[in-house]
Amino acid sequence: MVNSPLPKIKGQNVYRRNFIKADGRELLLYGYAPHQGDPLTQTDDPVAKGGELRWHPLRQEWNIYAPHRQNRTFKPSAAQDPLAPTKIGGPATEIPFSDFELAIFENKFTSLHFEAPEVTDLPSLNKARALGHCDVIVYTTEGTGSLYTIGQDKRRLLLSAWTDRYITLRKKGLSFIMPFESRGEAVGVTLHHPHGQIYAFNYIPPTQKKMAEVFANGFDLVENMVGFGDAYTIAETQSFKAICPPYARFPYESWIVPTERKAGPWEFSEIEQEDFAYLLGDMTRRYDALFDETMPYMLSLQAAPKGHEESWHFNAQFYPMHRSKGRVKYLASVEQATGSFTVDIMPEQAAEKLRAL
Repeated sequence: MVNSPLPKIKGQNVYRRNFIKADGRELLLYGYAPHQGDPLTQTDDPVAKGGELRWHPLRQEWNIYAPHRQNRTFKPSAAQDPLAPTKIGGPATEIPFSDFELAIFENKFTSLHFEAPEVTDLPSLNKARALGHCDVIVYTTEGTGSLYTIGQDKRRLLLSAWTDRYITLRKKGLSFIMPFESRGEAVGVTLHHPHGQIYAFNYIPPTQKKMAEVFANGFDLVENMVGFGDAYTIAETQSFKAICPPYARFPYESWIVPTERKAGPWEFSEIEQEDFAYLLGDMTRRYDALFDETMPYMLSLQAAPKGHEESWHFNAQFYPMHRSKGRVKYLASVEQATGSFTVDIMPEQAAEKLRAL
């Protein structure tokens, strides 16, 4: 239960408290002050860690099979929110403390883990251990909110926590680490408390493998994105741009891209950290204002897979799920079967609308 100092944010101290829960999972508490206090009620139920990887020979990709996730928490009431702080005398939650600033813990229903069982390959079926790690990140003690409403200081703390996990998980030899946020029931969210996740893979997924190859062949994402001109720019800071890619696959899709190539947040300067955190909040604000309703989206941070740091261009991708007010952009049969997306608005029109907000 040690409070470890992390790199400062704008001269402010940042701390991480390491705590082992009663069920053996690690809980990390990040804050601008050392986290104090003894744990409250905890559960020590066994944590299921089954599952395996199976190779799809036609798509040339690994699929993760995790049947132990079938009965994971599903749309609990506010009173049963597992991501809230544990109250004195109340039922146990995932965070056995009455208060915290930002928390990260190993997913109880993890898909990838270091204790993955051994598997046996079959002549006609290639299988592998589901090695890796899955975290849950809880942004706030409040049961509602967004990357915009939590404020710049909390977004900077979140970026600090992301960076800390990048460094830790990369040191453990994992190949690709992806912080992400799924927001809204339209993308299958079953816990509405403001939170995100991290998946750390023991292999490089096919999408990132293709990206790495393109970057290694000299593709410059910064020049490519910026080179399309201001018609695709939504917002910009000193060191980052928020852009609707001309080749967007989702209506109102946007990417946040540094104007100088970076492998990942661990390379960000103080100004770049500030700018990136600001645009994360700004884009969330714009999405919610677009149709005057909470926008469901998928957000992913795309940092360099291990071994591709020299050519990789970091980016953060927002995939919003509403094409107009109250209307979901469904991925229909053709899109699912072929990967060829049909987009309901031109990216430059999307950029214009988002820019105007």
